[in-house]
Amino acid sequence: MLQKLDKPETKPKAPAGLFGKNRLLLQVVGLFAIIVMIIFGVSRFRGGTETVVRTEQVTRGNIERTVTAVAQVRPKTFVDVGTQVSGQLRKVHVVISEVVEQGKLIAEIDPTVYQTKVLGNRAQVDNLKAQLAQSEAQLVLDRARSNRSQQLLITNATSKDAAEATMAAMKITEAKIDSLKAQIKQTEATLEGDIANLGYTKINAPMSGTVVQQVAFEGQTLNANQTAPIILRIADLDTMTVWAQVAESDIPRVKPGMAVYFTTLGMPDQRFKGTVNQIYPTPDVLNDVVLYNVLIDVPNKERLLMTNMTAQVFFVLGNAENVPLAPMAALTPSPRGGDGAYSARVQTSDGIVTKRVRVGITNRQFAEVKSGLEVGDKLVIGGDEPVPGQQRPLGFRKF
Repeated sequence: MLQKLDKPETKPKAPAGLFGKNRLLLQVVGLFAIIVMIIFGVSRFRGGTETVVRTEQVTRGNIERTVTAVAQVRPKTFVDVGTQVSGQLRKVHVVISEVVEQGKLIAEIDPTVYQTKVLGNRAQVDNLKAQLAQSEAQLVLDRARSNRSQQLLITNATSKDAAEATMAAMKITEAKIDSLKAQIKQTEATLEGDIANLGYTKINAPMSGTVVQQVAFEGQTLNANQTAPIILRIADLDTMTVWAQVAESDIPRVKPGMAVYFTTLGMPDQRFKGTVNQIYPTPDVLNDVVLYNVLIDVPNKERLLMTNMTAQVFFVLGNAENVPLAPMAALTPSPRGGDGAYSARVQTSDGIVTKRVRVGITNRQFAEVKSGLEVGDKLVIGGDEPVPGQQRPLGFRKF
């Protein structure tokens, strides 16, 4: 059975004149958009290329050049007080921080053993002296007998053997007396040593100062036969010594008598002044780093400095006061001008001008201006920089 097929619908065609007008309108709008984008890009490009100059003024002030080092504070003079004899520490008469005078009794060792030795040796000396007196009396008798025998021998009133026997007895007595005298000297020497050891049981302060440390305590047995036992330490705190460790690259610039100042961790605002007293020629090598010990004596009448304080030391190589100062960031070394020759870019009303500058003392931040600049001059730091907040559009370059 045949079916009737529907014909597809067709859209009415627009008039040719209307389509041409719409196309022309689209081209005009597109061209206008491109022109707007170009104008906007050029304006942003010009805004991105605007630059500012960062400047700093030449000011007036003080400057110094230093070498720094880490140091430790120690007493200049101190002594570790020990004992020369062994025994039990019976009594300590001082405490830490006590100020003592030279010769003051500060500790005692049990003296019983040494007192016994002294008494025994004295008795031995007395015994030997008694034997000596007996022998001297015997010698008087032996001499008389010998003289009498010799006289009798001349007249043949006695035998020669008898005369020789009395002579030998006299010489034996003389030898015995010499032996007793030698024994007495030996015993007296031993006695003097025992008396000295007995005196060493009382330990006196070898110097005036402050007790800063105690190592041994009452009741402790000290053995002086192997090592010298330390009981306590006395130090003179009126003068302290700063032990600074200076790197080998800086040590050639450090000299005895050089002015020094330093600060401590506990008193960073307090400056302590001194001079270099001594430089040790033999270094300490720590982790392959060569460090030389430099000693600085500092008065400490106010007792602000204490043992083993950590200090930051500044060795003054040079200083100047109330001089024009220019920032080092604004200076460029001049290779043809020699030492101290630099150039600087100065901003003036006519633009940026390059000037030659001669400087003196310098440090990491500033330089002393000898000539070429005046206080108030504005020095250009680095190059031109974009204005903050401005960005250059992609695809554009600054020519």
